[in-house]
Amino acid sequence: MLDLLRTAGEPGISRLELAERTGLTPQAVSKITARLRTEGLATEAGHRASTGGKPRTVLRLVPSAGYAVGVHLDRDELTTILTDLAGAVVALRRRPLDLGEGAGPVLGAVTQEVRDLLDGTPDVRVDARAVLGVGVAMPGPLDHRAGVPGRVTGFPQWEGHPVREELAGRLGLPVVLDKDTNAAALGLAIGPDAPSSFAYVHLGTGLGAGLVLGGAPLRGDRTGAGELGHQTVQLDGPPCGCGGRGCLEVLCLAAVGRGELAGAARVLGAGAANVVRLLDIDQVLLGGRVVLAAPGVFADGVREVLAGLGLTAPVGVAAEPDAVAEGAAWLILGPIFGK
Repeated sequence: MLDLLRTAGEPGISRLELAERTGLTPQAVSKITARLRTEGLATEAGHRASTGGKPRTVLRLVPSAGYAVGVHLDRDELTTILTDLAGAVVALRRRPLDLGEGAGPVLGAVTQEVRDLLDGTPDVRVDARAVLGVGVAMPGPLDHRAGVPGRVTGFPQWEGHPVREELAGRLGLPVVLDKDTNAAALGLAIGPDAPSSFAYVHLGTGLGAGLVLGGAPLRGDRTGAGELGHQTVQLDGPPCGCGGRGCLEVLCLAAVGRGELAGAARVLGAGAANVVRLLDIDQVLLGGRVVLAAPGVFADGVREVLAGLGLTAPVGVAAEPDAVAEGAAWLILGPIFGK
């Protein structure tokens, strides 16, 4: 019910439409919407002409009824955002960061940024009781159920640190931890036009993928799904920080470092082709700061590789520069809407 109110937006939706969409009786819908109104989650949004009888009362979600914080903990940058209950961004902060400083200093910086975000949003009066939690997205591997990183590529000192538990204690708020690519994929899957299955391929300070199958993120029992960057594509290739050799990530980033973006796009295309062949997904979405700096080059390059292999999955670009941070907020909001 809440998700239908969310997707209806400002125009709202009538009780009759809610009953039709949910299969509930009008009486059940009336009871549920009355409770939502009492709890401040829904409100009347006017009336709509009816084909017979009195005009229908229209209801809509109250976005200010709750807020979520999204944190993108990248290897060299920290982004924190505040969203309302509908997922709209109402405040954003960004600062340089070195993930290699270790958990103590980095989590201290995250704590301060979140506090400053909540205290320093003059255009939005945020009641502390309305903040539902903090979603944190960082490079993997990690265990999203335990809230603990694994051997983050290039930063092994993070392995086993209780990130979720420590931040929850520092902030006094619920915290959810997930991989950056999983968070971004979740945020993209929430969109009204999202395909039911897609791969979000992120190329920034690292390379990874978030997978969505049947409209839901595929994480795997150990949060290991989507580790696209560490596919071996060149036997006995250059060593990678993960301990392997010839990984997609090291080859792609090396090409980027040489300024060979077209070559990097072809390498990325090889990885995307493997995902399409393995999962038969509907679409490939590219994102991350490297892709967004030259979106045409990467989209065309990946598209060319797929076409050359006879693969018809369309290739697009997720143009939102803060897709990971916004997706991190949806780690908190998603369960409220059954996502």
